[in-house]
Parts: sequence; structure tokens; C-alpha cells
Amino acid sequence: MKQKDILGALKAHYGIEELNNMQKAVLSASGEQGDIILLSPTGSGKTIAFLIPLLKALKEPSGNLQAVIIAPSRELVIQIGKVARDIATGHKVTCCYGGHNVLDEKQSLSVTPSIIVSTPGRLLDHINREHIDVHSTRLLVLDEFDKSLELGFQDEMRRILRHMPNVSKRYLTSATDIDEIPDFVRIFNPRCIDFKKDKKDLDRRTEVFKVFSDDKDKLQALLKLIHNVPCGRTIVFANYRDAVERIYRFLKDNKIPAGIYHGGLEQIDREKSIAMFNNGSYTIMVTTDLGSRGLDIAEVMNIIHYHIPTSEETYTHRNGRTARMNADGNVYVLVSSADILPTYISFDKDFEMSKTIETELSASFRTLYFQAGKKEKISRGDILGFISNNGGIDGKEIGTIDLHDHYALVAIPANKAQSVLDKIRSLKIKNKRVRITLTEI
Repeated sequence: MKQKDILGALKAHYGIEELNNMQKAVLSASGEQGDIILLSPTGSGKTIAFLIPLLKALKEPSGNLQAVIIAPSRELVIQIGKVARDIATGHKVTCCYGGHNVLDEKQSLSVTPSIIVSTPGRLLDHINREHIDVHSTRLLVLDEFDKSLELGFQDEMRRILRHMPNVSKRYLTSATDIDEIPDFVRIFNPRCIDFKKDKKDLDRRTEVFKVFSDDKDKLQALLKLIHNVPCGRTIVFANYRDAVERIYRFLKDNKIPAGIYHGGLEQIDREKSIAMFNNGSYTIMVTTDLGSRGLDIAEVMNIIHYHIPTSEETYTHRNGRTARMNADGNVYVLVSSADILPTYISFDKDFEMSKTIETELSASFRTLYFQAGKKEKISRGDILGFISNNGGIDGKEIGTIDLHDHYALVAIPANKAQSVLDKIRSLKIKNKRVRITLTEI
């Protein structure tokens, strides 16, 4: 692909007028011999940094797989895949990940894509089933390589890379480094582009508050804190799934518009949680550290550490969810007498909570669930027209429409959602009877 076409697509889809310094450095280095290791803070634009040179290096589609992008989580695969599809004009991009319908993926792979974006386990499964031949792969990206090359992933990664003897360029990217890259990656004459220093700029745009909890059980302190923080999307991090479930139930019982996210949820529920957080149906997301990487969430104002993070890397990735793209952000660390604070956490000031819990927090939108999507030949335009023509609401009032393979999520102003549902639930869309409900997680 031509660079001007890639940059034009970035401007059209994402409003990006100019690359940042890190992205320019990767693009410049990509023309040199050797592989590239990119270290840069979360939220700095690493996906675009590796996609531009990768797309530039693609040849015309020829029925052979040209590039493989491996990421350690489903969410990161989905995010990378979306950006790649938006800007890879003329090239097919296929995403593969656990929780996604295997038959849909097999069908998509029957016409060989130019690019595969996949988690390690699902890619190895497709290779073993001979759904795809990766032998022709010339370009390889290991995103969040510190995670994908951990001991738990190494056996899968070793087996995958054995099938790719013709890789001529590797891009390894992360916000945090590892001590040693395994030999089986076959990294050649690597050029390290280190923008970790930009974390200092992130730190300048992030204020860290110490919030003291009188009780070892921090639920009441959390509730009061949520009523005190600036309005905006807020992510609450806890260390364990059962703690996330407990916090979530507590907040819902106290009428907080909260969502939940952890690895024990079904994939569709994880996707719905992120979509509803983004579209304004939730103002709070409670999550494990799975939510610290790879999620496509915009404009997070507040990060709350309900539990002290288990490592400096974890702390870095959690905080990287806010103050993205030169915005400001706030970090709050709930501390009880039972906590031992690590040296990597330093505070700008103590946070004084003054408001009493009297007002009820509310979300601006609610979400309609359509049990049909792309595979049923339903488009965003179909849904927008259907609702605006039949739901008694102007199309301009309708919020984000998230379209998936077999379902869609539509944000409707909270005060009109039930009325809209009542008007459309018994009607057909494109001559199809589709189940439509108000959804909660």
C-alpha cells in the first residue's frame, strides 16, 4: 500500500492529521535492515505505529498470507483488527480469538486474508486444523510481547513460529520490557525504539491521590469516592475475579450505573460490557487487570485502585488507561491500615472526600440489544433507519451502534429507551423478525 493512502485512511477514520514522534521513529526505522522492538507507554499509539510500515510492506493480494499479528488477549485482537480493517484498503483482515465462532473464522479463512490478527491459542488451533497456511508469512508482529512471551505462552508461541520460516521483518511492541527474548523468536539485529521516557509526560498529566479507607473492607470508601471524583468514565481495578464480582454487586445495589469485566465472563458479555461503557450506558467499569491492556476505551477520566497492584508493570498498565492522547487523568489508590504500599507508588496528595452520598448517579444512555448482526446482513444504516422511522426518536439522538457478527448494540437516551423499545420490538427489520431487548450485564 502507498503511504499517502494509509495516512488518508487514518485521517478519514480517526481524524489523525499527523503522526506523533514515536510513530515517525518506527516508520523511519522500518526501512532499515533488522527487526524492531518498540517500547512505549500504554495509549501512545503503538497499534498505528506498527500498522503503517506493515501495510506499506504489503504486496498486492495474491491468495497468500502476508502478515500475522499476535496479541495475548481477545480484546487486543479485536481492537487491532478494527484499526487494520479501517485503513488496510484493498486487503482482507481476519481476526481469530477464543470465544469467537470457530465456523465463522474457518469460513473467513477459506479465502486467504492478507493479514491475520489472532491470539496464540486460536492461531495454533487453525494451523493444526489446516484452516490456514502461515508458511508464506513475511511480516510478524508480537504486540504486548512481554505478555505473549511469558512462560505460560512460550510453548504455543514456539510451535506457531516453527510454521513461519520465511518471516523477514518482526515488530515486537509493549509498554514494558522483558529481560530476555527467547531464541525461538529468531530476532535479527534488533533496533530498539525506546519511548518509555514518555511515561514522564504521562505522569505530568496524571495526578495520583491517596484515599484512606477506615475499614479493611473498602466498599464504603469506594462508594463515597465514586460520588466525589470528577464526572467521566471511571475504571475500578481489583486483583481477583471474586472481588470484582462483589464490588460490582455492591455498586449495583447502590444504584451505581456500573459494568463488569473479567476473564470468567462469556465473550459476548465482555464485548457488551466494553460497548456499554463506551456508549454511556455505564459510567463505572469494575475489572481485573485483564482490563488494563488492549481495550478500546476512550476518554477515561478516573482510575481507582481498589486493591494495591501486584507489580510495577501492573500499576503502569492500569494507569495507562487514563490521560491518553494528551488528555489529563486522575488516579486514586484506596489504602487501608492493612495495606503495604510498594515503593513504585508515590502520591501527589491525599484526597479529601467532602460530599455525602445523597445524589443518585445516572447514565445518559441505555442499550438496545438486537439479536442479528453482520452475518444476518444487517448494517448500521439498517438499524439507524429502522429506529428513527419507527421508534419515535430523531436519528441524531441515537448514540453509538456497535455491530457484531450475530448481534448489535444501540445506545438510546436513557429517558427514551423504554418508549423506543415498546414501539419497535414487534416490528420486522429488513423483513426479518429480530429479538430486541434492553440489555444489562
